[in-house]
Amino acid sequence: MIRVLQVLGSVGLGGAESRIMDLYRHMDREKIQFDFLITRGNSEYYKDEIESLGGKVYYLPAFRVINYSQYRKAVRTFFRENADRYAAVHGHMTSTAAIYLPIAKREGVPLTIAHARSAGVDPGLKGYVTRLFRLNLRNKCDKMLACSREAGESVFGKGADFVFMPNAIDSRVFAYDKGLRERTREKYGIKDEILIGHVGSFRYAKNHEWVLKVFKEFLKLCDGNARLFLAGDGERREEMTRLAQEMGLGSSVIFAGNISDTPPIYDAFDCLLFPSRYEGMPGTVVEAAASGLSCLISDSITSQVVITDSVVAMSLERSASEWAGELMRLIEAGRMRDRGAVVCKDGRDLADTMYDVNCQVDYYMTLYGEKQDEDSHKT
Repeated sequence: MIRVLQVLGSVGLGGAESRIMDLYRHMDREKIQFDFLITRGNSEYYKDEIESLGGKVYYLPAFRVINYSQYRKAVRTFFRENADRYAAVHGHMTSTAAIYLPIAKREGVPLTIAHARSAGVDPGLKGYVTRLFRLNLRNKCDKMLACSREAGESVFGKGADFVFMPNAIDSRVFAYDKGLRERTREKYGIKDEILIGHVGSFRYAKNHEWVLKVFKEFLKLCDGNARLFLAGDGERREEMTRLAQEMGLGSSVIFAGNISDTPPIYDAFDCLLFPSRYEGMPGTVVEAAASGLSCLISDSITSQVVITDSVVAMSLERSASEWAGELMRLIEAGRMRDRGAVVCKDGRDLADTMYDVNCQVDYYMTLYGEKQDEDSHKT
């Protein structure tokens, strides 16, 4: 058996973390085991499950720029003590990958992997520092993966030889269930109202203020017969709760918090509203599409996530009322469609594509060194 170290900011309910856990659950753990290196003080939602599957969780101090030397020393100490345990280090936290991956390599880890999962950065000093530390990352790792073209070019630069590896799900888990829809709507007090949904952490990239603006316009089109369901948590939740109140939407918006079992809420939704400012490859949209749900997303998100005809992209330059009109069109079209029949634009079943985690396991087994025949999924 070989061990692979996954480097993440946390083992919480975020997109990258959930996708790695999906992969971990489907991996042959008698051949490959995962350990996790995360930032101390961040969410540890999956820690108990990781340990039950045979993995371990280790910690680094939070990187604050001013503690560069301390952070680097902590990384060096960790790999001097542990490098011989690992066949590979898989770095998903690319903001500091230029620090920890070269150190891992020098200390003897055979394979270092940088995985681009975001196509943008936050504004201000934080974003500037992230861009600075990603410079030349392409030359500081053995292998580059990216969840989309945009993410790969943003993190590694144009022309970089990265492998396209989309954020994948177990599509069978998200298959539409009418009975589950009815039970979930009843649980949240939804009767005949249209239910607009959003699933994602409350942070700048997710653009929750636009979700609220569009929903306010949508209420005008349906005579107020709609609710907005916001699943997730994060640094901007309190701010968005106040904004909803100020906009007069308080009684129409459900702030549901983190939800680990998401298939039932996709079943309950009538449309997913997902106007992110930037993304890598949003697993939320793949999950929603797998449930046959109509999705209205921003065109700043990679077109590689528009995998079915039910996913439609729209410019953030358009007005909130135009977004609301398109939302209504998608909902009406969705009522005429069988949500149980999900076919990709290329005619394949979603379960037969690399958007399904079961189709990615062999690639990762090969990449980490357990198999000989390596697939190629380049952009």
